[in-house]
Amino acid sequence: MAACCSHAGKPAGERGAAILKQPAMTSLQRHSERHRTDRIGWLRAAVLGANDGIVSTASLVLGVAAASSSHSSILVTGVAGLVAGAMSMAAGEYVSVHSRADTEKADLSRERDELQAAPTAELHELTAIYISRGLDQALAAQVAEQLMQHDALGAHAREELGISVELSARPIQAALSSAASFAVGAALPLAVTAAAPGPLLTLSVAGTSLVFLAVLGAVAAQAGGANPVTGAARVTFWGALAMAVTAGVGALFGAPV
Repeated sequence: MAACCSHAGKPAGERGAAILKQPAMTSLQRHSERHRTDRIGWLRAAVLGANDGIVSTASLVLGVAAASSSHSSILVTGVAGLVAGAMSMAAGEYVSVHSRADTEKADLSRERDELQAAPTAELHELTAIYISRGLDQALAAQVAEQLMQHDALGAHAREELGISVELSARPIQAALSSAASFAVGAALPLAVTAAAPGPLLTLSVAGTSLVFLAVLGAVAAQAGGANPVTGAARVTFWGALAMAVTAGVGALFGAPV
């Protein structure tokens, strides 16, 4: 009612113009959206770590159990696998992601130098990128020029190099996520190993580990916006294959593997 009353004293033409402007202004207002791209870094490391923790520790326990080792030896082997695996995951993720971060920094430094040495060429380069994405030449040139004035390095980082804040490499975050998630994942089959009686140890560890993997796959798929059933089936299949192969090797050689 207030909006209608505010236009009551104006001529019909002005009222119509004012009303027509309102949807356009409203359309420019930001609305709340939830995207999952900001989860890619930590989600990948966490899922990879937890999956490796469950699969490697359960496989290790089953392989040692198949070699007819004592319950205490199996448990000690599993604990050693947890510690070694967590440290290995942390070191591997840190080195890998740090290498990516170094590459990103080198590319940004090179791009910064090129912007200083040949700004016109870089403007044309950015314009060509927008033309290839469907903008006409005049509009692409206008967009490129305005973005160059606002944040030239940021524009080229996003459009030319594919580097963004959401997807940038974070070595420490990846290392800690991998180590922690590996330890949590490995603790699950270890807890079953400690609690299960000797005759049922193999079946207990294998069965519960497959359940853990299915839940992990479903949760990870749900967090990433994918089909939970597909994610659970994929993770469970490969986990079951790894455990079966390791148990077979242990039974074949009759020694811890």
